[in-house]
Amino acid sequence: MSEVEEPYDYDSLPTNSLTTFMIAGAIAGTMEHCVVYPLDLVKTRMQCMVPSPEARYKGIVHALRQIMLTEGRFRPLRGMSAMMIGCGPAHALYFSCYEHVKIYGKNYSASYQPIVYGLAGALSTLLHDSVMVPSEVVKQRMQVYGSPYRGVVDCFLDIYRKEGLRAFYRSYTTQLAMNVPFQAIHILCYEKMQDLVNPHRDYAPSSHLISGGVAGAIAAAVTNPLDVCKTLLNTQEGCCVNQLKCGTNCTLNPIPQAVLSDRPIEGIAQAFKTVYRVSGVKGFFRGISARVLFQVPGTAVSWSVYEFFKYFLKSNDVPNDALSNGESGALRSRVAPTIGHLHVTPRLENELPYR
Repeated sequence: MSEVEEPYDYDSLPTNSLTTFMIAGAIAGTMEHCVVYPLDLVKTRMQCMVPSPEARYKGIVHALRQIMLTEGRFRPLRGMSAMMIGCGPAHALYFSCYEHVKIYGKNYSASYQPIVYGLAGALSTLLHDSVMVPSEVVKQRMQVYGSPYRGVVDCFLDIYRKEGLRAFYRSYTTQLAMNVPFQAIHILCYEKMQDLVNPHRDYAPSSHLISGGVAGAIAAAVTNPLDVCKTLLNTQEGCCVNQLKCGTNCTLNPIPQAVLSDRPIEGIAQAFKTVYRVSGVKGFFRGISARVLFQVPGTAVSWSVYEFFKYFLKSNDVPNDALSNGESGALRSRVAPTIGHLHVTPRLENELPYR
């Protein structure tokens, strides 16, 4: 009688492979932001405290239609190159840190796992934002209505000349204050959703889509007030800066560019104060629909692509003991998925514990 084969445990592959996590994370992050980038631009526009009359939108669809009609059909993609420069390395750091913290956290009992997931999200965010924040500043300066910059390089150099290196990290503490709870909630919700829809942790693309989308929506809605403040710190919206300067409500729009370097808005406390002074409590919920709609497909795509490429890369990385026994060919033939199809055969789904 032939010896029964042990199930091929996906997570028993070299889980400390930094390259695997970084490649999968970079691909996932880039695809996430590219797929929903027009919604990101709409979110930035809708979060402006006192928008120009030409940039007042009734909703997401109206905003996209109006932007393409009045500013050009490719305007919703303006600033995407700045985002792509930062999101690849930022997400590579994020996912690699996330996986390593989870690996170390397996040494603790199940009751501590929610803490491990939250800690994984928080630590990953520290690394992610250190790379992503400067790209966010350039991106959002190019997204606002009437942006005067010719391109990413022109925007970067202009900000550096007028406001210095500090301008690129002016919103760093605010972004951390937003993203640490965002990612902690995001990962905790994702893992809890996986417990519900994929309790055996098999490789199941639909479960990653559902879990990622739900987790992103909840985290986005909870942290929207901080995102509004981050946008204000990044864009240094002229009307709000002028209001701080003169202490009165501003009626002129746009404000001369010179005002931007006169008295910039600094720090999360001043940003909160400015948002409340200009728009009241409702100001903290500006653009919430666009932010949630941006995050749902974004996080769903990100997790799905990340989990797929992690599965693909690691299932083609054969354990050393299998190689020594001359089993690599048979083993690879059992687990190697097809890149063009995000599915696993029924046999593999039943045999391969995903985690």
